[in-house]
Amino acid sequence: MSKSDQQRVQHLTDENFDKEVLCSEIPVLVDFFATWCGPCKSLSPIIEQIALEHGTELKVGKVDVGEQRELAAKFKIFSVPTVMLFKHGEVAASAKGYRSKDQLEAMLE
Repeated sequence: MSKSDQQRVQHLTDENFDKEVLCSEIPVLVDFFATWCGPCKSLSPIIEQIALEHGTELKVGKVDVGEQRELAAKFKIFSVPTVMLFKHGEVAASAKGYRSKDQLEAMLE
């Protein structure tokens, strides 16, 4: 993963979540993950590919639930990976567990 790819997928924290996700003018795909989670590691390249392909019409971010426990609790994340699509500050769609690129793309529509 190149440095520019990493910058396309934003590291979300308690401090920047409201500004970057809830107040975003464009939809935001958020991957709630854990570093120890095998399916999360498998999903990560797919999330990065979606970020690359959707450019400026979609923001993509990741939340490490081990580091951001308040965010995980706020959105009732009990299993990882969980992917949520936010539109206008609201959860528009969500999926628990590993999902294929096609399944995630379908969430975006």
